[in-house]
Amino acid sequence: MNRFKLHLITILLILSGVNLINAQNVILSDSAVVSLLTCSPGPEVYAKFGHTAIRLIEPARGMDIVFNYGMFNFNKPNFYMKFIKGETDYELGVYETRYFLPEYQERNSSVTEQVLNLTKEEKQQLVDALFINYEPQNREYRYNFVFDNCSTRPRDKILSVIDDKVEYHSVSEQQTYRNRVGFYTGENTWTKFGIDMLLGKDADVKSTRWTSMFLPEVLSREFGAVELVAADGTKRPLVKSEKILVERKDENVSSGILQQPLIITLAILLIGVIIILAEYRQKKYCKIVDSVLLIVTGLAGIIVFYLMFFSVHPLVKSNFNILWCNPLNVIVGILLWNKKLHTFINYFQLANVFLFFGALLVFVLSIQAINVAYIPLIVLLLARSLNWIVKQSRKLKSF
Repeated sequence: MNRFKLHLITILLILSGVNLINAQNVILSDSAVVSLLTCSPGPEVYAKFGHTAIRLIEPARGMDIVFNYGMFNFNKPNFYMKFIKGETDYELGVYETRYFLPEYQERNSSVTEQVLNLTKEEKQQLVDALFINYEPQNREYRYNFVFDNCSTRPRDKILSVIDDKVEYHSVSEQQTYRNRVGFYTGENTWTKFGIDMLLGKDADVKSTRWTSMFLPEVLSREFGAVELVAADGTKRPLVKSEKILVERKDENVSSGILQQPLIITLAILLIGVIIILAEYRQKKYCKIVDSVLLIVTGLAGIIVFYLMFFSVHPLVKSNFNILWCNPLNVIVGILLWNKKLHTFINYFQLANVFLFFGALLVFVLSIQAINVAYIPLIVLLLARSLNWIVKQSRKLKSF
């Protein structure tokens, strides 16, 4: 949620007249309804995977509110650095449903409501637990994209009040975390290009039924097929009914050439090959090409290195992209302009040849899934390193 909307909701809470301070004392009537709200993905990066919330309707008190675990505060000190390190604190927000739904209508996301088939006692326990969770000392939690997020929190709260055996009946193919993320970002997109750069080989492990519920739509599908089995063997569905509160309008989204990383990287490779051929014909060396390639991949490597060793984000450790995005490339990309250091750069480029071959081998052996759009870049880097070594060896022979 962006900063403007966060402040807006705060103002609306004040104006709404909902007495949330004493709401934990609410005794639910027989007509109270508790439901799971599932919001479909939106166009922004932060909304690509959808959202989940819990809705409470208590007609006896004129109450219709949502419990939203997806709120955070941009104004906290060092917010962006903490976000990169995986130390972002999200919090539970509680506000009226009439302020929740328009946000998703505005971004053209559907909102599906699944009314939960809970007993009166289970509803009361759930609502009590949610309001306790909303108390100032309890509402913050350390956000984790896969294992503790706006989808897993509602799941855990709902299941914690159910004593019956939970039977899952949905049928879905097991997929890796990377594939599940790719389903929502699209395979040949810049979002997927960036995410694949940051994810390590742990992202290629298949997610279980339980861990797959970090995605709101997966949670909704799983809950929709759940049966609760009592001690005497009687069964009841977890979801009593389902309806769409906000319809999503069909949009014609065109994907231009510039929005497809594979086409762009293939074009870069082609240009790089043409430059190499021109260098051989004219017996010249285009130093700027190597400098730019090394600096850009080095900067990407610094991010990869930082996440691998300093971030607590899941799935970013053991990242073999470090083989071709070497952080030291930044330094060498600058130093290659100094002719006195060419001997050192020769050894570095030789080491890079082995690293680039290693990256391609990782892809071939499926040690870690590598975005196919990286392959043209790795091939170009390999070609440029070999080109440097050949040119320097020819210079030595000429003396």
